[in-house]
Amino acid sequence: MKVLVLVAAYPDNEGNTQMMYAHTRNIAYIEAGLSVDVLNFSCNRPYTIDGVSVIGMNDYLKSKNEYELLISHAPNIRSHYRFLKKFGNRFHRFVFFFHGHEVLRCRKAYPAPYKYVKVNPISSIIQDCYDSFKLNIWHRFFVSVAGKSDFIFVSNWMKEQFFRWTRIPEEVLETKTHITYNCVGKQFEDGVYDETSTKEYDFVTIRGSLDVSKYAIDVVNKLAKGTHRGKFLVIGQGDYFTYNKKADNIDWIPRSMSHMEIVSHLDRAKYALMPTKTDAQGVMMCEMAAYGIPVITSDISVCHEVFDGFSNAFFIDNDATKSLDEFLDRSVPSKKDDRFYQKRTVAKEISIILGTESK
Repeated sequence: MKVLVLVAAYPDNEGNTQMMYAHTRNIAYIEAGLSVDVLNFSCNRPYTIDGVSVIGMNDYLKSKNEYELLISHAPNIRSHYRFLKKFGNRFHRFVFFFHGHEVLRCRKAYPAPYKYVKVNPISSIIQDCYDSFKLNIWHRFFVSVAGKSDFIFVSNWMKEQFFRWTRIPEEVLETKTHITYNCVGKQFEDGVYDETSTKEYDFVTIRGSLDVSKYAIDVVNKLAKGTHRGKFLVIGQGDYFTYNKKADNIDWIPRSMSHMEIVSHLDRAKYALMPTKTDAQGVMMCEMAAYGIPVITSDISVCHEVFDGFSNAFFIDNDATKSLDEFLDRSVPSKKDDRFYQKRTVAKEISIILGTESK
């Protein structure tokens, strides 16, 4: 089966790691025998990464377009919808993956930004208007193509939000919806947390951006200040500590890291501290838990959905928890759990793609 995957961005050979979750899937699809090309709307010239062919819009227009299935990750109006309206009749089937903001009313679904993050009131009004526009568009479009489509959500929370904000009655899509969690990277699936190594830190926090309030770096900073005996490592870029005093017991590495680097830093710590204020799944948290390091995260519904049953997962109240002293002298054995391995996540997606999934 020939498959075309639509994305707004994609990993490349220069170090960009955007939408790695789509790339991980595509590698597995190819290993399973599917023929996959990626149409990256941000791509100016074709390239190949890890055996996956990536093209831009101009390359697609020059191709023979002989694809049976179209997969759309985090569909947006500007690129995905325009493509679907213009070329959708070339495909027998659609599969839509929903990862977050693409079907949310963002200002209501996400926590308020940090005060230092300047928000233009006009931009906020524009965002609200755009969200209303996109949700109305998606309501009409998804209903119109439901007969040839499957809708995949990375958590039950994401599915609930989809129906809430698009206002599509669930019965309209009936058996067309599925939940498949994002799979973890191979380094976390194959690697094993080294609990016997010397631990330089009690807690490590890794975030793509410290400035996005849903990732709760303010909670990490508060907990560090309240946990005087603990030593913390924070990895991630952003201006949070420019505008907020960093706890004295936090070491900060202000950059992004590859999976291999992340694994080496996890081995240096006793716990991964990953609070969140809202999330569709929390792939980084899942990768840490799958690797085997004990993970401390937030006592919210989506975290319980994803981590209940993990013996190495612990939940804290973002607002009520003042310190992590209780964890400092606790001995928690590491544990591997295959819930987010490819054999359980991507395997299910392939059965959906091939139309062999049994509900």
